Amino acid sequence: MPVDAPARGRAPNAAGLGVLAVVLGALVVLSVGVGAKFYAPLEVWDALWHPGSSYAADVIHELRLPRTLLALMVGASLGLAGALMQALTGNPLADPGILGVNAGASAAVVLAVGAGISAYAGYVWFALAGAFIAAAVVYLIGRTGGGRSSPVRLVLAGAAIGACLTGFVAAVSALDAATFDHLRFWTIGSLAGHAPHVLAGMVPFAFGGIAIALTLSRSLNAVALGDDTARALGVRLTRTRILSLLAVTLMCGSATAAAGPIGFVGLVIPLIVRSFTGPDQRWIIPYSMLLAPCLLLAADIAGRVVLPDGELEVGAVTALLGAPVFIAMVRRGKVPRL
Repeated sequence: MPVDAPARGRAPNAAGLGVLAVVLGALVVLSVGVGAKFYAPLEVWDALWHPGSSYAADVIHELRLPRTLLALMVGASLGLAGALMQALTGNPLADPGILGVNAGASAAVVLAVGAGISAYAGYVWFALAGAFIAAAVVYLIGRTGGGRSSPVRLVLAGAAIGACLTGFVAAVSALDAATFDHLRFWTIGSLAGHAPHVLAGMVPFAFGGIAIALTLSRSLNAVALGDDTARALGVRLTRTRILSLLAVTLMCGSATAAAGPIGFVGLVIPLIVRSFTGPDQRWIIPYSMLLAPCLLLAADIAGRVVLPDGELEVGAVTALLGAPVFIAMVRRGKVPRL
């Protein structure tokens, strides 16, 4: 796989990004309009430009718009984090959930809440630290004697670390049910009920991680060829790995602190993208950044309407959707090799 893909095939990929952006825009409009009461697109448009003018405008500005924007940020962060982790480790099964990164962030948030820190601006730093430590530990355990990461060892290490941290979260939460009662829906993965300041607090970290990820595509293409070849092509491997880990930490930590540990988005989306773009990270990264929020918005919309009374949390919906898709891909041999 060359570092620079040939020009042939770039136009269809670029056109596909345009189509995906249109689909994402349509889902944004639908997300703002769908809920306990449906608002037509024209009503949504009018309410967006006239805040405070009606009950519909209040609902859209205070509840649905922040929730929709949060879904965009969380989806893009998780999709990109999964793409980076799969490229960096050479493991098509790598994602923030399977490799314990989400669990590390969750455990750190629970510690912060137990210490009396309830504001997002406070516990997001714990989430970032927890995500970084979990990712670093799993990556170090998964490395073989030759310095390469073993896909099997990474999955086993991630499963073990994730199981330990998940047990820790459950045990600590059970010790003080009153303190952790408001985290019940968060631990499933939820976009509902978040104040606008949560979105504002997440944006700098997520944007930082996304900006770093967008600069790494060429280097990650070279890394896929092997360490020696990458060095010969002028890639600084240590820098690339540190920046990748930093980007994953920023995106996963901020997303998990905001919405809880949402699974399968970072795993399934890069696999789907790679099946039609091939191994070129310059296409995988932007496609993952657009397709992942599409999935998260669609799951959130479905969760609002699937139950006659109440709604199903988005983390449960992504698990219900993602698991069968992933199983079908594995059984049909559709998981692309890296």
